[in-house]
Amino acid sequence: MLSNKKDLSLIDRFLNRIERTGNKLPHPVILFFILSFAVLVLSWVVSLFEVAVTHPGTGETIRAVNLLSKSGIRRIFTEAVGNFTGFAPLGVVLVAMLGVGIAEKSGLISAALKKTVLSAPDKYITAVVIFAGIMSNIASDAGYVVLVPLGAVIFAAKGRHPIVGLAAAFAGVSGGFSANLLISTLDPLLAGLSQEAAQLIDPTYTIPPTVNYYFMVASTFIVTTIGTWVTENIVAPRFGEYTGDHEEELEKITAEENAGLKSALIWLGVTLAIILLMTVPENGILRSDAGNLIMGSTPFVGGMVPLIAIFFFVPGLAYGRKTGSIANSDDIARYLDETMSGMGGYITLAFAAGQFVAYFNWSKLGTILAIGGADFLQSINFTGLPLIILFILVAGLINLFIGSASAKWAIMAPVFVPMLMQLGYSPEFAQMAYRIGDSTTNIITPLMPYFAIIIAFAKKYDEDVGIGTLISTMVPYSIAFMIGWTILLVIWFIFNLPIGPGGVLFY
Repeated sequence: MLSNKKDLSLIDRFLNRIERTGNKLPHPVILFFILSFAVLVLSWVVSLFEVAVTHPGTGETIRAVNLLSKSGIRRIFTEAVGNFTGFAPLGVVLVAMLGVGIAEKSGLISAALKKTVLSAPDKYITAVVIFAGIMSNIASDAGYVVLVPLGAVIFAAKGRHPIVGLAAAFAGVSGGFSANLLISTLDPLLAGLSQEAAQLIDPTYTIPPTVNYYFMVASTFIVTTIGTWVTENIVAPRFGEYTGDHEEELEKITAEENAGLKSALIWLGVTLAIILLMTVPENGILRSDAGNLIMGSTPFVGGMVPLIAIFFFVPGLAYGRKTGSIANSDDIARYLDETMSGMGGYITLAFAAGQFVAYFNWSKLGTILAIGGADFLQSINFTGLPLIILFILVAGLINLFIGSASAKWAIMAPVFVPMLMQLGYSPEFAQMAYRIGDSTTNIITPLMPYFAIIIAFAKKYDEDVGIGTLISTMVPYSIAFMIGWTILLVIWFIFNLPIGPGGVLFY
């Protein structure tokens, strides 16, 4: 689609090389088992050389622990189950998905997305499609299968090129994956991994799911603005006028769906009112005995995941009862079963990742690498913003090969979180920077799980669309998001702005 065929050929060759390299990587589950074995061997090798570092906080000498010793092998067998059940993100995600599953299976999320997009004026339709894509991430991956094809339908129905609408929706759903106005299932997932990594340095450190909230709210508007500009000024002109014969008509919101949405909104208000009654008063049930709501180990922070589940469950139930998609308790049980059935792949991944995280922790390799790496970076004066920007770029590069946000962070967090803590940066700030790199390159990697589905959606309107077409279309979004989002982080850093309830920039 580029005007210069030579440039297009060069891009295709480069991206095809990335694809070939990435395809050689094993499935994330197998990758974690390989990494677990690598940690075992590495712990033995490093212990042979008696590598040691001094903990800057306690003055303790830390040495590598050989996990292939008699005691180490015993621990691998006896604590395997505990490594799995104690893996922080496991319960967090499963509990949150109980509520999200009801909202999704009842049809509430699909109807809410359709209502949001259809009620927007034509001149704002691009911004609304991108914004709706970002907001769809409260339901994990629902936006890929609901909003991306809907974006193409909307643009086609309004006489514009449908693939432009598809690209705009894809940019919002995937490129803006970490941004949102609400706490999504991703927040507790990443916070759990960050907390486990932070406790390599500070065993008492806790990270609530809200720590990046303020920054992610601002990011929602930045990503929407940038995405709209790229769509209208770069992507749309390259595709021009749609000359295909595939016409679309927007399926209007039915009276039944409208009634369901009103019922869901009413019950959402009731739910929020009850939560406010438990949090606003100084002696609120969800406050600590000292009256704190966010700071420290408060019931509100500790109960954030069940609250997220309730936040989706109640409106989802109200919508389902009103529209008839939930007729009785059997439907609720069935939807919950279907939701958990769909989490089988994640549960398998959690087992493998849990072993890797535990081995890495037991071996002390993460602590040694963090302290040694921090000392090295300090010795060459490579700290501050240049280090953070490099970290974002590294996260974006790794994302080209490992699409799962949790899989990457499970690998990166035990190394980078303690390292950045040693340099004075908080785990929640490291997590915030990681989320930029993780989101912005989603849309240009063929290894992203939904990439093939997006191409299938596009082929409905143009049979010639392939991997190169889609990637070359999304590259401008990826570059613009990376630059704009990083600039936003730099502004946040310079002015030391609050990043979210319970979150700080510096450790």
